[in-house]
Amino acid sequence: VAPGEECYSGMIVGENSRTDDMDVNVSKEKKLTNMRTTASDENIKLEPARQITLELALEFIEEDELIEVTPDGIRLRKRVLDAILRKKAAKAANQSA
Repeated sequence: VAPGEECYSGMIVGENSRTDDMDVNVSKEKKLTNMRTTASDENIKLEPARQITLELALEFIEEDELIEVTPDGIRLRKRVLDAILRKKAAKAANQSA
């Protein structure tokens, strides 16, 4: 996600090294609880946003995700946008299996 880009619930905004999905709110600032770590948290270096092509999106997509192609760009998103409904659907799928 590039700076200033509109985000919505269910939109894929980054990669996670873990196997499960992580729901985050990228528009809210992280609240600091320990004042000693204030300086180190402010100096985090992030990699620039990667431009997603259709080929890269097709490689990256999972079975519970969709590719959204608009004149403005290409985005990856979850099939079910609401995080709570996604968890309920996953739980129901695990119980039926």
